[in-house]
Amino acid sequence: MRFVLENFSGNNVVMLMRKAGYFLVGEYRENQELNFINPISINDYPRFHIYLRIRLKTKELVFNLHLDQKKPVYKKASDHGADYESEAIKREAERILLVLQ
Repeated sequence: MRFVLENFSGNNVVMLMRKAGYFLVGEYRENQELNFINPISINDYPRFHIYLRIRLKTKELVFNLHLDQKKPVYKKASDHGADYESEAIKREAERILLVLQ
């Protein structure tokens, strides 16, 4: 699910995402996106996963949120049973926007 936080103040994005319960796990230089996760349980999966793009000119944070249901089975495969549009995803997107505004 894609959603946007407008009027981003330019504060430290990593600290803002920590406030929402997410932590940085990497950076995708090719797409200029930051990679954040928020585990739901004490195990690694399921977990909420966000690719975050920062648009400084328009002062926007663009979120691409999904729920990783399980770890990929094969080393080079990206198939991991992700959920992109469920009610849980919609509620999480709303929660993130409330925390960050």
